[in-house]
Amino acid sequence: ETGTIQDNVLVGMGSIIMDDCIVESNSIIAAGAVVTQGTVVPSGTVYAGMPAKKIKDISPELSSGEIDRIANNYVKYSGWFKED
Repeated sequence: ETGTIQDNVLVGMGSIIMDDCIVESNSIIAAGAVVTQGTVVPSGTVYAGMPAKKIKDISPELSSGEIDRIANNYVKYSGWFKED
């Protein structure tokens, strides 16, 4: 079984996306969220929780930039925990 994660999606650390889900572009799956089988995450939304539910909309003019900003912070903060 399979699902689809479209472009420009931020999947938070420790989240689980189960089979047959569709995560549309410009959306965010919060850290630790569990997206249950067959869920459709609409474009421009934030899903969180266990099971994951929509918690807010992202305005279209902010969605791409907001996702990029959060993703860049993930990368920056991960560097703080890397062992040399």
